[in-house]
Amino acid sequence: MAIDKKQVEEIVRAVGGKENIEAATHCVTRLRFALYDESKVDTESLDQNDLVKGQFSSQGQFQVVIGPGLVDKVYDEMIQITGGDRSSKDDVKAVAGKKQNPIQRAIKTLSDIFIPILPAIITAGLLLGINNILTGPGIFFDGKSLVDVYPAWKDLASIINTIASTAFTFLPALIGWAAVKRFGGSPLLGIVLGLILVHPDLLSAYGYADAVNNGTVPTWNLFGWEIEKIGYQGQVLPVLVSAYLLAKMEIFLNKRVHDSIKLLVVAPVTLLITGFLAFTIIGPVTFAIANAITSGLIYVYDSYAALGGLIYGGLYALLVITGMHHTFLAVDVQLIGSQGGTFLWPMLALSNIAQGSAALAMMLVLREKKMRGLAATSSVSAFLGVTEPAIFGVNIRYRYPFIFGMIGSAIGGVLLTMNNVQATSIGVGGVPGFLSIFPNKWGVFFIGMAIVLVVPFVLTVIFGRAKLRKEDRSESNETVAEPKAATSQSASGVTSSTGNSDPNQRTRSAAQVGDEAVNTLEIMAPLTGQAVSLEQVPDPAFAEKQMGEGVAIEPSGNVVVAPFDAQVAHVIKSKHAVILEHASGLQVLIHVGINTVSLKGEGFNMHVEAGEHVKAGQKLLEFDRKVIEDAGYPLITPIIIPDGQDMVERVEVTTGDVTSNQNGVLKVHLKG
Repeated sequence: MAIDKKQVEEIVRAVGGKENIEAATHCVTRLRFALYDESKVDTESLDQNDLVKGQFSSQGQFQVVIGPGLVDKVYDEMIQITGGDRSSKDDVKAVAGKKQNPIQRAIKTLSDIFIPILPAIITAGLLLGINNILTGPGIFFDGKSLVDVYPAWKDLASIINTIASTAFTFLPALIGWAAVKRFGGSPLLGIVLGLILVHPDLLSAYGYADAVNNGTVPTWNLFGWEIEKIGYQGQVLPVLVSAYLLAKMEIFLNKRVHDSIKLLVVAPVTLLITGFLAFTIIGPVTFAIANAITSGLIYVYDSYAALGGLIYGGLYALLVITGMHHTFLAVDVQLIGSQGGTFLWPMLALSNIAQGSAALAMMLVLREKKMRGLAATSSVSAFLGVTEPAIFGVNIRYRYPFIFGMIGSAIGGVLLTMNNVQATSIGVGGVPGFLSIFPNKWGVFFIGMAIVLVVPFVLTVIFGRAKLRKEDRSESNETVAEPKAATSQSASGVTSSTGNSDPNQRTRSAAQVGDEAVNTLEIMAPLTGQAVSLEQVPDPAFAEKQMGEGVAIEPSGNVVVAPFDAQVAHVIKSKHAVILEHASGLQVLIHVGINTVSLKGEGFNMHVEAGEHVKAGQKLLEFDRKVIEDAGYPLITPIIIPDGQDMVERVEVTTGDVTSNQNGVLKVHLKG
């Protein structure tokens, strides 16, 4: 497709001109800019540009959605117009990162460190919850635990406890791995550093207080310098600071030590110096700081419990929007490690349920079928601890459910803090969250759950319906019930059909294909998993359908196959996406994961090349789930019918469980 140079020039002018572009690159769907001043962007001009499908700013990057198969041509033309240098995605990311203020950078750093280890911590929390059920007195029997009444279960509970507590026992090793990796060092050295800080020869941090009281704290004597011989179990700050030092020292030595002796010098010197400083300076100082922070939180909690619950419980959903909620993961872990429990996490669990309840209530308020479906699915996600679909997909869009969710959460937070409800670990932040609560506080927690389920739901329904009645009265010439829903359905093409069909029907279209011409093309699922609507994709370019209609699949496997007989129109250099072209000329984009372009092909194995003809069911690519998940990127895979294809009349979407090349997920109705 030819590119109109004037339209590209208009894009350059709209982002503030070439003098406002510090760096620019592109991925498979969009231009990515690091701009000197985003306030100079003319959003109206971009909206009027036929090349532009959408625009948004994220993490210091201004992104202009162009679409697959076209964005690379637009980028090439833009480079010629501006005379600028080509930049890699890492270049733009680095420049964009510098534009974030120190607080934003600190929050992102903590997020990058804790998100990869979150599955291990959550798993440990759930298993500890099961152990609580088995060993907690008074749950099933008056004053006795299940294992007291049935001793045969005692050893099973002991095994579960051992498995569950491992992640917390060796938490510094997990943090060391993630932190050193984030700071650019060798993750293996980060693991060793974390294990050094919890070595069995050291006094456990859990026994430090008793040892101080008894005067039995062991010490090292370095030429008269007495150093406490203690470990840092359950501590966050000592390993974070030590990991930063280790990574920077390793990078420094790698640049200056000759390759022939690196193995003998870099790792030993780095670990020796970092370990020594960790025990002599970093550990004692950060240990004192961590204890001071913990003591401060405990003081506020003890002295102003209701106020703390009102503020944290009510405003936690706002922290999710800003990304600052990741910061409190470290605080929760620190409280669990030093105090044996956290009073923050139970409020998080109730906040998630409250937002889910508000989203669910919108099912009774909204009239558009597609949005009602989104409200239902996103509320279930929130009840299970993942609130982003509910918050960004429904509640923030209409505002009032988000506010009522915060009100319910604030009331629940006051109840929890006034009754000293704490969690023994971090688990699933939703309805299953009770498993992590101390069993003797389950009753209060369940009352809190009832509050955050009922209050946001009732307030949202009452206010929402009153708002609709007011709109109906003020717009008496319009009906906004079924006609609106029907129009939306016709435009978006959403149906609930099963999508199963004769394989011989997969390659028909309105264009002449073989000896016959028909007007639909059924696209089979290219992956096995759960097909969901695009609104659930955590990327506005896909979720807002800026590139076109489609569906997304949460994959359960790691293989992508051709959904129909096709020619490979384009293979993305980073191997995470491919564009297929049907005999009718229809193009389909399959994009594995979100922001996986940043992996530069790591974890992906492409089995086809551009120009190659493939059969339905033929393997296109494989991906390593662990590599993608460890990097913190979602695996959800959009399948898109890019906009701008004149042959497309409408697209029907089918969601639910799918098996690759056995279930249809898209039915494309073609003109003709």
